[in-house]
Amino acid sequence: MDEIKLTLPTKIEYISLARLTIASVANGMGFSIEDVEDLKVAVSEACANVIMHSVTPQKSYELIYTIGEKSLIFSVVDKGIGFVPEKETNRELKELELTNGFGLIIIKMLMDEVKIQSEEGLGSTITMVKNLHVNDAL
Repeated sequence: MDEIKLTLPTKIEYISLARLTIASVANGMGFSIEDVEDLKVAVSEACANVIMHSVTPQKSYELIYTIGEKSLIFSVVDKGIGFVPEKETNRELKELELTNGFGLIIIKMLMDEVKIQSEEGLGSTITMVKNLHVNDAL
């Protein structure tokens, strides 16, 4: 498996770099145009969440793309304030998503797998997986 790591400033104008990178990697792997667009939306939403919820003086966050034979795994890692997911009820999470946008809802709809790890004071990682379907590969 190959791995690509990017460290981006917590500025909105750099989200386009994350989108270009994931599109290039996904195209090279043979993902369909629709899946490439889904990946671009998911990475945009994840990066926007980091920037929007960056209440600490955090100046950057990391993107990690892991290229497998039949899947693209990517993580967005921040060192922000984090949160404890167990403390959030489904209702509270839905209310939070409705007031702050549909980022996590969209990501979960577009990706094959989504895992969120977060710890108060240590930051958060959202890991997303998009599988390459046999019909997609060239």
